[in-house]
Amino acid sequence: MGISDLKGKDTIIQNTPFGYTMSVIGGKWKMAILYLLAAKQPVRFNEMKRQLGAITYKILSTQLKELEADGLVERKEYPQVPPKVEYTLTERAQTLLPVLEQLCEWGSQNRPGSL
Repeated sequence: MGISDLKGKDTIIQNTPFGYTMSVIGGKWKMAILYLLAAKQPVRFNEMKRQLGAITYKILSTQLKELEADGLVERKEYPQVPPKVEYTLTERAQTLLPVLEQLCEWGSQNRPGSL
């Protein structure tokens, strides 16, 4: 079901495929986390925190747990001291990469000063 399928219909957005997608990847940080993992993985928690910048440890942890629960991020914990945890994209998340690439292309083409 695409945008054209909704024209002229009274629909609750949350009940559409778009609504589902936004529930999985929506929010301020999830797309940035997916982008970072797509660019270089595996990524350790503290490295991710440094690269994302203004995100708090609590928010990053929460967002990663949600992405893991939705089957987009895999968490691998190594039994050592100090603890080591790495995050990677799942196969399911790999299917989102063409969408991320299109968003990057749109940003390149429409960024102020690049027109």
